[in-house]
Amino acid sequence: MTDSSYIVLYVDCRMRLLKVATCNLNQWAMEFECNMKNIKASISQAKAAGAVIRLGPELEVTGYGCEDHFLELDTLTHAWECLKELLLGDWTDGILCSIGMPVIKGAERYNCQVLCMNRRIIMIRPKLWLANDGNYRELRWFTAWKQRGDLDEFHLPIEVSEALSQTSVPFGYGYIQFIDTAVAVEVCEELFSPVPPHAELALNGVEVFMNASGSHHQLRKLDIRLNAFMGATNARGGVYMYSNQQGCDGGRLYYDGCACIVVNGHVVAQGSQFSLKDVEVIISQVDLDAVASLRGSISSFQEQASCKVKVSSVYVPCKLTQSFNLKMTLSSPKKIMYHSPQEEIAFGPACWLWDYLRRSGASGFLLPLSGGADSSSVAAIVGCMCQLVVKEIGNGDEQVKTDARRIGNYSDGEFPTDSKEFAKRIFYTVFMGSENSSKETKMRAKQLADEIGAWHLDVCIDGVVSAVLSLFQTVTGKRPRYKVDGGSNAENLGLQNIQARMRMVLAFMLASLLPWVHSKPGFYLVLGSSNVDEGLRGYLTKYDCSSADINPIGSISKQDLRLFLRWAATNLGFQSLADIEAAPPTAELEPIRSDYTQLDEVDMGMTYEELSVYGRMRKIFRCGPVSMFKNLCYKWGTKLSPAEVAEKVKYFFKYYSINRHKMTVLTPSYHAESYSPEDNRFDLRQFLYNSKWPYQFKKIDEIVDGLNGDSVAFPEEEEEEATSSQEFGVVAANSGDPRAGL
Repeated sequence: MTDSSYIVLYVDCRMRLLKVATCNLNQWAMEFECNMKNIKASISQAKAAGAVIRLGPELEVTGYGCEDHFLELDTLTHAWECLKELLLGDWTDGILCSIGMPVIKGAERYNCQVLCMNRRIIMIRPKLWLANDGNYRELRWFTAWKQRGDLDEFHLPIEVSEALSQTSVPFGYGYIQFIDTAVAVEVCEELFSPVPPHAELALNGVEVFMNASGSHHQLRKLDIRLNAFMGATNARGGVYMYSNQQGCDGGRLYYDGCACIVVNGHVVAQGSQFSLKDVEVIISQVDLDAVASLRGSISSFQEQASCKVKVSSVYVPCKLTQSFNLKMTLSSPKKIMYHSPQEEIAFGPACWLWDYLRRSGASGFLLPLSGGADSSSVAAIVGCMCQLVVKEIGNGDEQVKTDARRIGNYSDGEFPTDSKEFAKRIFYTVFMGSENSSKETKMRAKQLADEIGAWHLDVCIDGVVSAVLSLFQTVTGKRPRYKVDGGSNAENLGLQNIQARMRMVLAFMLASLLPWVHSKPGFYLVLGSSNVDEGLRGYLTKYDCSSADINPIGSISKQDLRLFLRWAATNLGFQSLADIEAAPPTAELEPIRSDYTQLDEVDMGMTYEELSVYGRMRKIFRCGPVSMFKNLCYKWGTKLSPAEVAEKVKYFFKYYSINRHKMTVLTPSYHAESYSPEDNRFDLRQFLYNSKWPYQFKKIDEIVDGLNGDSVAFPEEEEEEATSSQEFGVVAANSGDPRAGL
């Protein structure tokens, strides 16, 4: 259906006009006062706009990321206390509110949407299909509701029952039948199940679907989510409302909002994906007769509805819609807003950092700034955060202003009006140079810090390193040498590691004491700057200056970071980033000689582009060594022989497994990439391997031997975008966790 045909449907003279509201809420796990404040504000805004339905995010009362706190009875008790407070006030008067919270029924714990109106609970809808892969562990805390028959009777907790004068409510899978329409809930993961509930509910006459979600940001995945919403109503009609959390609620994920409303396959309202706002309410005025008209025009829909499986319902003798009224403007289809990957890297981690900063009690950030691409990317993201803060204050956001005044230690009546001035108050950068550092990187670090407005320090660590080496020589009688000076590999590695680890110690010392030196309150958070590819390969020193409090780029690839640097040089106004991006990546931990310069890709024995390929195949497409070898024979067969591909695969798995233990102490990182090797939440694999992979490597050798002498035909390799979901189509058509784009 075209946009124009969609608008023609509204000409129908009957018209059942319905105003609905959905929202992005910046909730905080286990912070009930914060969460209730946001819930109440969203309901108030919805009612002020005249909406009669308000949808909130999944588990909005507790916060989605409570994890094992969901196992504590206190968490569920507090959720009921908050709901009771909401129902005793006038918040739900005249408006249907869907509230997300955990509920215990019998011996089971369920992830529920509690549907309330006019100070009463109408029904409780438990989640049917739980998210239990990738970043999600819902089956650890909840049970999926498996009964699809009649609704059960749920007896309310005694304190709630007495306060509301309501003893029980319907509980289970069903919908609410009003006088003039039918409304139902579909919770997050259910939309992506093989047989989603909305298909069956639509045949039962449900016209309004409410999807409460707690879904995280991942690069280049928003279209998966929006296509699912549009597809849900394109072939069967309906109004699809989507609500999401937005922000850092206490963990590695950034929930990326994008609340939206879809009518008959067309987006008519879309909220922001990245924002510093705690509450964002999206309003739409829709005509339900457009839904009825579309359904009546689809013969197959009529036939299937005539023999549908009946779904239970709760009748509410209340009318939600209004008749034809020219004073009520209908929402029209709009162009969907997508951010470029570079914008996603800028805004997502910047908003995540702001939430972490304001909620941690810290006074700012400290970053070891080397002048290289990775640490410069982190600095640029902090600079972007400062720009967003000043912009939001200019837009009148009082909460951002209050937080910024407190963090920046402003006097009464003062607040940030310039991003560089704000950065000077909350951001330290430190160039910790040694005899191995070049003048160019030192200059680039200083120039970038000045462009951002950071308080920049230039520190030479040679004296500290020399003192440690002198101590070592006193203890052992030997002094190590670099490889270029005739030393062994062990000596060379030890000399590099001591520099990196001294930088970590110095960074944490400066972060805790520099505020005291400058008579500022509090402490600073140390920012890490290792990227996802280095983590995958293990190209970082354990407990070096990449070890920090948090890392905003730990799940972003080197290739994406370089694209981001080029974008940020122009769009964020940090022009020095162009020179930083153009420089070859180097750790600068070995002496610079006329005939030798240390380079990252030479040290690693593989390119960053190759690392991205290995990472996606290992994680997204679940390839072990043998299947990775077979697929890369197809991908690289026009350039490399099977024996050469085999050596590359073996080399990667050797160093991946040798260094896997480093993931156990990896700095908590913003999750942005589906092949992240972060082992604590996302990539659950062991950290002790046989790095020789004897069985798997033997199989690869056998395949190579069998190919020797055979004529192998490979198609010409086409140029593909590095993140294409079809890149390894011979393995699977699945590009990862769909909820990453929710």
